[in-house]
Amino acid sequence: MTRIGILGGSFNPAHKGHRSISMAAFVALDLDEVWWLVSPGNPLKEGVPDMAPLNVRMASARRMARHAPIRVTDIECRLGTRYTVDTIDKLTQLYTRKQFIWLMGADNLAQFHHWRGWRRIAHKVPIAVIARPGYDAAARAAPAMGWLRRFVHPAYQAQDWTRWSLPALVLLRFRPDKTSATRLRALNPGWADPAWQTRFLTPDSHSGHVDPPSP
Repeated sequence: MTRIGILGGSFNPAHKGHRSISMAAFVALDLDEVWWLVSPGNPLKEGVPDMAPLNVRMASARRMARHAPIRVTDIECRLGTRYTVDTIDKLTQLYTRKQFIWLMGADNLAQFHHWRGWRRIAHKVPIAVIARPGYDAAARAAPAMGWLRRFVHPAYQAQDWTRWSLPALVLLRFRPDKTSATRLRALNPGWADPAWQTRFLTPDSHSGHVDPPSP
Protein backbone atom coordinates (compact mmCIF):
# COMPACT_ATOMS: atom_id res chain seq x y z
CA MET A 1 0.00 0.00 0.00
CA THR A 2 1.28 3.45 -0.93
CA ARG A 3 1.32 6.01 1.88
CA ILE A 4 0.05 9.42 0.77
CA GLY A 5 -0.14 12.68 2.70
CA ILE A 6 -2.74 15.13 1.38
CA LEU A 7 -2.32 18.87 1.77
CA GLY A 8 -5.29 20.82 0.49
CA GLY A 9 -5.49 24.56 0.04
CA SER A 10 -5.81 27.55 -2.23
CA PHE A 11 -2.02 27.88 -2.81
CA ASN A 12 -2.53 31.56 -3.57
CA PRO A 13 0.40 31.43 -4.19
CA ALA A 14 2.28 28.29 -3.15
CA HIS A 15 5.30 29.18 -1.01
CA LYS A 16 8.22 27.68 0.86
CA GLY A 17 6.06 27.18 3.96
CA HIS A 18 3.90 24.69 2.03
CA ARG A 19 7.00 22.89 0.86
CA SER A 20 8.74 22.81 4.25
CA ILE A 21 5.79 21.35 6.16
CA SER A 22 5.20 18.84 3.35
CA MET A 23 8.79 17.62 3.44
CA ALA A 24 8.85 17.50 7.24
CA ALA A 25 5.62 15.48 7.25
CA PHE A 26 7.05 13.27 4.49
CA VAL A 27 9.83 12.21 6.86
CA ALA A 28 7.90 12.17 10.14
CA LEU A 29 5.06 10.06 8.71
CA ASP A 30 7.25 7.90 6.44
CA LEU A 31 5.24 8.86 3.37
CA ASP A 32 5.78 7.73 -0.21
CA GLU A 33 4.40 10.96 -1.63
CA VAL A 34 2.57 14.17 -0.73
CA TRP A 35 -0.34 15.33 -2.86
CA TRP A 36 -1.12 19.04 -3.02
CA LEU A 37 -4.82 19.43 -3.77
CA VAL A 38 -5.16 22.91 -5.25
CA SER A 39 -8.72 23.93 -4.52
CA PRO A 40 -10.80 25.24 -7.44
CA GLY A 41 -12.68 27.33 -4.86
CA ASN A 42 -12.40 27.17 -1.08
CA PRO A 43 -15.92 27.65 0.37
CA LEU A 44 -14.40 29.42 3.40
CA LYS A 45 -12.62 31.93 1.14
CA GLU A 46 -15.46 32.93 -1.16
CA GLY A 47 -15.32 36.57 -2.18
CA VAL A 48 -11.58 36.95 -1.53
CA PRO A 49 -10.67 39.76 -3.97
CA ASP A 50 -7.07 38.70 -4.63
CA MET A 51 -7.69 35.02 -5.36
CA ALA A 52 -5.75 34.09 -8.52
CA PRO A 53 -7.26 31.83 -11.20
CA LEU A 54 -6.81 28.11 -10.71
CA ASN A 55 -4.30 27.69 -13.55
CA VAL A 56 -2.03 30.33 -11.99
CA ARG A 57 -2.23 28.75 -8.53
CA MET A 58 -1.53 25.35 -10.08
CA ALA A 59 1.53 26.76 -11.84
CA SER A 60 2.85 28.34 -8.65
CA ALA A 61 2.40 25.02 -6.83
CA ARG A 62 4.18 23.07 -9.57
CA ARG A 63 7.12 25.44 -9.44
CA MET A 64 7.37 25.22 -5.64
CA ALA A 65 7.08 21.40 -5.74
CA ARG A 66 9.93 20.86 -8.21
CA HIS A 67 12.49 18.20 -7.32
CA ALA A 68 10.41 16.99 -4.35
CA PRO A 69 8.15 13.94 -3.82
CA ILE A 70 5.13 16.22 -4.16
CA ARG A 71 2.37 15.70 -6.71
CA VAL A 72 0.29 18.76 -7.62
CA THR A 73 -3.28 18.20 -8.72
CA ASP A 74 -6.58 19.91 -9.40
CA ILE A 75 -8.36 16.55 -9.12
CA GLU A 76 -11.28 18.15 -7.29
CA CYS A 77 -12.29 19.75 -10.59
CA ARG A 78 -12.54 16.34 -12.21
CA LEU A 79 -14.15 14.71 -9.20
CA GLY A 80 -16.72 17.49 -9.07
CA THR A 81 -16.21 17.99 -5.35
CA ARG A 82 -16.25 21.26 -3.46
CA TYR A 83 -15.87 20.13 0.14
CA THR A 84 -13.01 18.16 1.67
CA VAL A 85 -15.33 15.52 3.10
CA ASP A 86 -16.63 14.70 -0.40
CA THR A 87 -13.13 14.75 -1.90
CA ILE A 88 -11.88 12.26 0.69
CA ASP A 89 -14.89 10.02 0.12
CA LYS A 90 -14.11 9.84 -3.61
CA LEU A 91 -10.35 9.49 -3.23
CA THR A 92 -10.68 6.56 -0.84
CA GLN A 93 -13.16 4.91 -3.21
CA LEU A 94 -10.98 5.46 -6.29
CA TYR A 95 -7.55 4.65 -4.84
CA THR A 96 -8.08 1.48 -2.86
CA ARG A 97 -4.35 0.63 -2.97
CA LYS A 98 -3.35 3.87 -1.28
CA GLN A 99 -3.54 4.91 2.36
CA PHE A 100 -4.21 8.59 2.97
CA ILE A 101 -3.49 10.91 5.86
CA TRP A 102 -4.80 14.47 5.84
CA LEU A 103 -2.22 17.19 6.55
CA MET A 104 -3.25 20.53 7.97
CA GLY A 105 -1.68 23.47 9.74
CA ALA A 106 -2.69 24.46 13.25
CA ASP A 107 -4.49 27.47 11.74
CA ASN A 108 -6.86 25.09 9.95
CA LEU A 109 -7.46 23.06 13.09
CA ALA A 110 -8.59 26.28 14.79
CA GLN A 111 -11.42 26.57 12.24
CA PHE A 112 -11.94 22.87 11.51
CA HIS A 113 -15.36 22.90 13.19
CA HIS A 114 -16.56 25.16 10.35
CA TRP A 115 -15.74 22.51 7.72
CA ARG A 116 -18.68 20.55 6.35
CA GLY A 117 -18.73 17.02 7.79
CA TRP A 118 -15.56 17.54 9.83
CA ARG A 119 -16.29 14.61 12.14
CA ARG A 120 -16.85 12.39 9.10
CA ILE A 121 -13.46 13.48 7.73
CA ALA A 122 -11.89 12.29 10.99
CA HIS A 123 -13.69 8.97 10.65
CA LYS A 124 -12.38 8.50 7.08
CA VAL A 125 -8.64 9.33 7.37
CA PRO A 126 -6.07 10.04 10.08
CA ILE A 127 -5.17 13.70 10.50
CA ALA A 128 -1.70 15.16 11.07
CA VAL A 129 -1.67 18.72 12.40
CA ILE A 130 1.51 20.72 11.87
CA ALA A 131 2.24 23.49 14.38
CA ARG A 132 2.34 27.02 12.96
CA PRO A 133 3.72 30.11 14.72
CA GLY A 134 0.98 32.08 16.44
CA TYR A 135 -1.77 29.48 16.07
CA ASP A 136 -0.99 26.87 18.73
CA ALA A 137 -3.16 28.41 21.46
CA ALA A 138 -6.15 28.80 19.13
CA ALA A 139 -5.72 25.23 17.88
CA ARG A 140 -5.65 23.80 21.40
CA ALA A 141 -8.78 25.78 22.33
CA ALA A 142 -10.63 24.98 19.09
CA PRO A 143 -14.10 23.44 19.38
CA ALA A 144 -13.00 20.56 17.11
CA MET A 145 -10.05 19.84 19.39
CA GLY A 146 -12.44 19.38 22.29
CA TRP A 147 -13.81 16.35 20.47
CA LEU A 148 -10.56 15.20 18.83
CA ARG A 149 -8.40 15.37 21.95
CA ARG A 150 -9.32 11.85 23.04
CA PHE A 151 -8.00 10.49 19.72
CA VAL A 152 -4.52 12.08 19.82
CA HIS A 153 -1.51 9.78 19.30
CA PRO A 154 2.00 10.72 20.47
CA ALA A 155 4.28 12.17 17.82
CA TYR A 156 6.91 9.46 18.35
CA GLN A 157 4.36 6.95 16.98
CA ALA A 158 3.67 9.03 13.86
CA GLN A 159 5.04 6.45 11.43
CA ASP A 160 2.50 3.91 12.69
CA TRP A 161 -0.47 5.95 11.43
CA THR A 162 -1.65 3.27 9.00
CA ARG A 163 -2.37 0.97 11.95
CA TRP A 164 -4.40 3.43 13.99
CA SER A 165 -8.13 3.05 14.55
CA LEU A 166 -10.12 6.05 13.39
CA PRO A 167 -10.58 8.81 14.39
CA ALA A 168 -6.86 9.46 14.92
CA LEU A 169 -4.88 12.67 15.25
CA VAL A 170 -1.16 13.39 15.62
CA LEU A 171 0.34 16.77 16.45
CA LEU A 172 3.67 17.41 14.72
CA ARG A 173 6.08 20.20 15.54
CA PHE A 174 8.92 21.20 13.23
CA ARG A 175 11.24 24.17 12.95
CA PRO A 176 8.76 27.01 12.38
CA ASP A 177 8.44 28.64 8.98
CA LYS A 178 6.56 31.93 9.24
CA THR A 179 5.81 32.13 5.54
CA SER A 180 2.14 32.40 4.65
CA ALA A 181 0.39 33.36 1.43
CA THR A 182 -1.61 36.02 3.28
CA ARG A 183 1.57 37.58 4.67
CA LEU A 184 3.25 37.50 1.25
CA ARG A 185 0.36 39.39 -0.32
CA ALA A 186 0.18 41.89 2.57
CA LEU A 187 3.90 42.70 2.50
CA ASN A 188 4.12 42.92 -1.28
CA PRO A 189 1.60 45.30 -2.88
CA GLY A 190 2.46 43.70 -6.21
CA TRP A 191 0.62 40.54 -5.18
CA ALA A 192 -2.62 42.54 -5.30
CA ASP A 193 -1.92 43.39 -8.94
CA PRO A 194 -3.08 40.64 -11.32
CA ALA A 195 0.15 41.14 -13.27
CA TRP A 196 2.04 39.10 -10.65
CA GLN A 197 0.29 36.01 -11.95
CA THR A 198 2.21 36.06 -15.24
CA ARG A 199 5.42 35.02 -13.46
CA PHE A 200 3.90 31.55 -12.97
CA LEU A 201 2.87 31.07 -16.59
CA THR A 202 6.34 30.61 -18.09
CA PRO A 203 7.07 27.54 -20.26
CA ASP A 204 8.65 25.64 -17.34
CA SER A 205 5.68 26.14 -15.01
CA HIS A 206 4.33 22.70 -15.87
CA SER A 207 7.44 20.79 -14.77
CA GLY A 208 7.37 18.43 -11.80
CA HIS A 209 4.90 15.78 -10.66
CA VAL A 210 1.35 16.49 -11.78
CA ASP A 211 -1.89 14.68 -11.05
CA PRO A 212 -2.37 11.34 -9.35
CA PRO A 213 -1.93 8.21 -11.45
CA SER A 214 -4.98 6.34 -12.66
CA PRO A 215 -6.66 4.23 -9.98
